[in-house]
Amino acid sequence: MQKLIQGIHQFRKEDFLPLQGLFEQLAKGQNPETLFITCSDSRIDPNLLTRSKPGDLFILRNAGNIVPPNGAASGGEAATIEFAIAVLGVKDIIICGHSHCGAMKGLLEPEQIASLPAVSSWLSHAETTRRIVRDNYGHLSGDRLVTATVEENVLVQLENLRTLPAVGSRLVRGNLHLHGWVYKIETGEVFAYELASGQFVPLAEYKFPENEASVRWRTTGII
Repeated sequence: MQKLIQGIHQFRKEDFLPLQGLFEQLAKGQNPETLFITCSDSRIDPNLLTRSKPGDLFILRNAGNIVPPNGAASGGEAATIEFAIAVLGVKDIIICGHSHCGAMKGLLEPEQIASLPAVSSWLSHAETTRRIVRDNYGHLSGDRLVTATVEENVLVQLENLRTLPAVGSRLVRGNLHLHGWVYKIETGEVFAYELASGQFVPLAEYKFPENEASVRWRTTGII
């Protein structure tokens, strides 16, 4: 705690003052253009990763960057997403998975989380991910299997996202775009899912689609 308290003092002295005008504006309201959905993992900092300022991202975090489908019991994910879309009017939604994800490892090895009933229940929202990996990636193991699971889970959660009424309505209007990213912790690289190739490609090579497709296909290659 002492480290955190010291950090607050340093923030006030070194970081807040240069941005005081920005924070005074933010006190009047927020106007983010992007909803960033990612894992609760402490190794991920969305603002640091994207070099964004306070007020730029509306952030939703949970174990495994999961979006329960419409009608499923959740911890507030649907409400957060609905608010971001209907009230804040975000234009883009990013679902960002990451390498070495503990939630995905637990999904692959449920016996490892048998003593964590809440975690096991939560990961049921990624059951489709588990089955896709079981049925299509039997040739992989270790880190490569975890990577494939992370990637497939991003795509599954994008599909769940589409089931939410607020998302579906905006997609029809054509003024909302969905993006699937995977962040590689050890290299700092970000890969984006590209529908045309069915692959996650380096962000620098990613081509934004002209239209928001309602379906996806996936080859079995991994980053």
